[in-house]
Amino acid sequence: MSTPTDTAPDPVRKRSLYRGDPGMWSWVLHRITGVTIFFFLFVHVLDTAVIRIDPNKYSEIIETYKTPIIGLMEIGLVACVLYHALNGVRIILVDFWSKGAKYQRQMLWTILTVFVIVFAAAAVRLLQILIEHSF
Repeated sequence: MSTPTDTAPDPVRKRSLYRGDPGMWSWVLHRITGVTIFFFLFVHVLDTAVIRIDPNKYSEIIETYKTPIIGLMEIGLVACVLYHALNGVRIILVDFWSKGAKYQRQMLWTILTVFVIVFAAAAVRLLQILIEHSF
């Protein structure tokens, strides 16, 4: 029999599987960059298809791409492609290398380091080109 002072235990709160682990953010970023690249390719196919319809309209579209904002978007595209490619190699290694799962965290930090180094060099050069053509 229970006494009036007994209280029910607090319910156990279940947490989600993902708790902000770097692997989760790598997965999320891989999906975001993949979708971004897909939409870029979709727009690229569409604007290239315009040349068969109206070459003058194609020239107008290409002129709109020669703005600083589009130049910054191209730098973002380079970041997306570079990250997606490097992380894709990491995913292939995790899936097909017998020790891939064991070293997946080290590989993540390695690809992020390579990404930062390569992207920094590419961004500097792309910004130089953007500034030269803008002014």
